[in-house]
Amino acid sequence: MSNIRFDALKMAFDRKPAVVEEPEGKVKDYFASDVFTREKMKEYIAQDVLDQLFDDVDNGRTIHRDIAGVVAIGIRKWAMDRGATHFTHWFQPLTGGTAEKHDAFFTLKNGTLLEEFSGESLYQQEPDASSFPSGGIRNTFEARGYSAWDPSSPVFLIGDTLCIPTVFVAYTGEALDYKTPLIRSTASLCHAAREVCAYFDKQVKHVHANLGWEQEYFLVDEALYNARPDLMLTGRTLMGHNSAKSQQLEDHYFGAIPARVLAFMRELEYEALKAGIPVRTRHNEVAPNQFEMAPIFEEVNLANDHNLLVMSIMERVAEKHHFRVLLHEKPYAGVNGSGKHCNWSMSTNTGINLLAPGKNPYQNLQFITFLVNVLMAVQRHNGLLKASIVSATNEHRLGANEAPPAIISVFLGKQISEVLDKLEHAKAEEAIIINAKKEMKLGVANIPEILLDNTDRNRTSPFAFTGNRFEFRAVGSSANCGAAMLALNAAVADQLMLFKQEVDARIDKGEAKERVLFDVIKKYIVACKAIRFDGNGYSEEWKTEAEKRGLDCETSVPVVIDRYLSDSSINMFERTGVLTHAELQSRCEVKWETYVKKLQIESRVMGDLVVNHVLPAAKRYQTMLLQNVLAVKQVFSADETASLNAMDYIIIKQIEEHSGAILDGVERMTEARHKANRQPDERSKAVAYHDTVLPLMAEIRAHADALELIVDDELWTLPKYRELMFIH
Repeated sequence: MSNIRFDALKMAFDRKPAVVEEPEGKVKDYFASDVFTREKMKEYIAQDVLDQLFDDVDNGRTIHRDIAGVVAIGIRKWAMDRGATHFTHWFQPLTGGTAEKHDAFFTLKNGTLLEEFSGESLYQQEPDASSFPSGGIRNTFEARGYSAWDPSSPVFLIGDTLCIPTVFVAYTGEALDYKTPLIRSTASLCHAAREVCAYFDKQVKHVHANLGWEQEYFLVDEALYNARPDLMLTGRTLMGHNSAKSQQLEDHYFGAIPARVLAFMRELEYEALKAGIPVRTRHNEVAPNQFEMAPIFEEVNLANDHNLLVMSIMERVAEKHHFRVLLHEKPYAGVNGSGKHCNWSMSTNTGINLLAPGKNPYQNLQFITFLVNVLMAVQRHNGLLKASIVSATNEHRLGANEAPPAIISVFLGKQISEVLDKLEHAKAEEAIIINAKKEMKLGVANIPEILLDNTDRNRTSPFAFTGNRFEFRAVGSSANCGAAMLALNAAVADQLMLFKQEVDARIDKGEAKERVLFDVIKKYIVACKAIRFDGNGYSEEWKTEAEKRGLDCETSVPVVIDRYLSDSSINMFERTGVLTHAELQSRCEVKWETYVKKLQIESRVMGDLVVNHVLPAAKRYQTMLLQNVLAVKQVFSADETASLNAMDYIIIKQIEEHSGAILDGVERMTEARHKANRQPDERSKAVAYHDTVLPLMAEIRAHADALELIVDDELWTLPKYRELMFIH
């Protein structure tokens, strides 16, 4: 009898690295070749139009429709010169991914086919909004929604299609996407940070939020993937016993990249670079078959677009190499999950990183000002920041195997912590001096001295300062970075506004600016002590301590989502103009609904797997053992039979016990699901799924994993962890 698992294993073992066609020339010759960059615009659009366009974009002004019409002609010419036949508005609905509807570059007028791409087509489109989650903002029968051009993110080509990055809003104006509030949050942060920068440098006209994401992912051979219905339908293994060897030797991290994987990485990088994504880093991660790629920092809106685009490119390239990409935060139990570490910073048009220590006391006062205000923002909104990263998928990752815990705290490192402690007790006249770098002498011949960052790293911290930026490590690998970044931007913008109000009020009374800045910063250093933690975030002691400090320690995803609707969150988002109360409510509804749907699917798939794969394999093996028992009885004496069949009796009984427990668990899980579905609203459903269905799934899994160890290997139909994670 054929076994799908062994057929899949044979296919996987026979794979060879795919041939990758390398682009001609050096990287600079093909970088952004599929992007309509500002440099390329000069070939297709008049300079006076470009000057107006760039001035409007750089200063955050609305693009006039007449300008859009001229730009559209140039875009169409460039795209069609590159072989494009269609265009699409590329947007980011609340599904978490991207969406697109393709239209051809022609229209029909008086029976004649004409090539056309108007300013109106560039400026806006009308996709069917009823097909995307809105959280109750509009009724299903009210289908109209608009996608509108985001000129700050360049258009690009995918195959024969011109992609135009756009926002997506309801007919009534509310945001139905991640890009709209992300852009609002960056505008709010730019304004607030610029106002604070004026205390130190009047030349600062613009402040940008920057993002450098680190995308972790797993690869699995497509044959093995197709033999695992749970991977295909949910993105993770709903059962599977740990491999005897997994990541405990830590021999995968930064190890030699397997040949098939390297071929995939090379093609992925070529495609990403052609799309203008400045990917720079690739390496093995800690878990087997886990990898990471990372680009150079970019402005946060563009960086977020690029991350979503690279996730799409990744899946397309993987298929050519007979891989499947697993972006789920925890596709395998017992090993590292995958995150999307978001390295966030702020920089000025004068070239200053506001989160980097300066070269003189005045620059360091500016650095400390922004650092401490970020700490205050994270403390005031630590529950909201957690809500921005929780999901049905990320909850399996948080708090285990190097993933940060589900308590938001900030790691600063020894040196910065010492500086803040000294400032807390310092006099205003004392200079603020921080050595940004220090040297490490190794005492080894021919090895140059190493420049040390002013802080170490903490792998258990969800929000860590790493020398000149903050690393938000709790973001999940499958997430849209925009959800976390818009919350962080808004929180910091709001905090900077409050800081300026407090400082200005005292300056207006005649107090010296430097004295006021120093006094307010000292007060904030004391006020934000609760959020600072440099220890082991996994320890039980920290959970107890965090609760004493008043930090948000809730772990239930549906309940954590409530933080979006707290008074502090609503007031903060409305003050900054990032999200209205109605938009916040709708996002919560979408998140609760998504949580329910994912657990519905997972529980149904689990029921199918145990009933149609696990139990039949167990019963076949049990039958074989029973037949062996009967055969032994026919050949040997009663005394000999008891001894010879002793192990068979034990295994037969174990199979029966685990099988019975699985059937009982499936029945209870089904009833729990039905009961949860009868709850009156999405939040109640989500809570019920978390509290009743999820624990039963874990219970069923434990028995299924036990059977995997017992049943004859040749009878087991599902590829095992040792095969999924160790075949390249």
